[in-house]
Amino acid sequence: MNLLTDEKHYNTLNNYYRHQYPNKVFKIALNGHFTCPNIDGTVARGGCTFCTPLGSGDFAGSKYDPLRTQFDNIKEMMHLKWPDKANYIVYFQANTNTHGPIEKLSALFEEAITLDPNIVMISIATRPDSLPLEVLDYLADLNTRMPLQVELGLQTIHETTSNLINRAHDLKCFDDAVRALRARNIEVVAHIINGLPYETKTMMLETVKHLNTLDIQGIKIHMLHVMEKTKMGFDYKKNPFPILSLEEYVNITVDQLRMLKPSIIVHRVTGDAPLKLLIEPKWTIKKFVVQNEIDKRMRALNAWQGDLYEG
Repeated sequence: MNLLTDEKHYNTLNNYYRHQYPNKVFKIALNGHFTCPNIDGTVARGGCTFCTPLGSGDFAGSKYDPLRTQFDNIKEMMHLKWPDKANYIVYFQANTNTHGPIEKLSALFEEAITLDPNIVMISIATRPDSLPLEVLDYLADLNTRMPLQVELGLQTIHETTSNLINRAHDLKCFDDAVRALRARNIEVVAHIINGLPYETKTMMLETVKHLNTLDIQGIKIHMLHVMEKTKMGFDYKKNPFPILSLEEYVNITVDQLRMLKPSIIVHRVTGDAPLKLLIEPKWTIKKFVVQNEIDKRMRALNAWQGDLYEG
C-alpha cells in the first residue's frame, strides 16, 4: 500500500492506521512482568547495555498492577488528549514478552485481547532467541483470532557492535526468527538503533539494506539514548564516545528511508526517553523537532521512501 503524501514522504504508521480503521488508534503499553534471557542467565547476564531496569518499558503500565488496571489507567490518560471514540492495540512492551512458560504467555495474551471490545490488534515485543516452536505455534493460533504483530529487536547487523552492547544473539538468529514468524503469517516489525557506539553512517545504512532482504512489514528507527541506571550510561560517564548530532541523525535517517523497501511501514523515526534518566543526546527531548527536520530534509531533496531502494 502506497501511503506517501506531500507532507510525509515515507509510509507512516499513522497513515496506515487511517486506511485500516475508522477511528483513532492508540497503543496501550502493558507490562506482563517478564524478564530477558540475557538478564536471567538463559543466554547471558547484565542485559543490553542501553536498557534501563524497566527493560524498555519506561512508559508501560506497572508490572504490579493487573492487566485490567493497567489498560484502564492508560486508556483514560490517552482519552484526555483524544476524547473521541478509538480503537486500541494492546502492546506488551517491557523486556522479552515471549520469555516464559507457555502457560503464562497464553494466559496473559488471552486476557489482554478481551479487555475492551474495541481492541483491534495485539503487539508483542520480543527477542529473536525467545521464540521456541511451541510459542511460535501458539502465536500462529492467536493470530487467527486477533491480528498479531511481533516487534523483534535487532538494533544492528554488526557483530562487533552487538557484542559491545551485549545483545547475546547473532544475525542468523534474527533472520531465522523473521522467517519462522512469516511462515506462520505473523507480521514482523524490526527495531534498529542509530548512533550505537562507534558505528559509522555506512554501518547504519548496511543494517537497513539487510532488512530489505527479509520479509518484514514494519520498522522502528530509534536514536540511541544514553541513560542513567544503565551500563552504557555508567561507561559513557567514564569514557564518552561520539554522539550523533541532530543534523547527523537526520541525514542518516533520511538516507535509510530512501533505501528502505517502499512497502515497509515506518512505525518510528525517533524515540522517547524518560527525561530524568536521559544523559545524551539532549536534542531527542524535542521529538517533534526531529520528525519535522526529517520531513523538511526529504522535501528539500525531493526524496521519497524507497527512491534509492535496490530491490
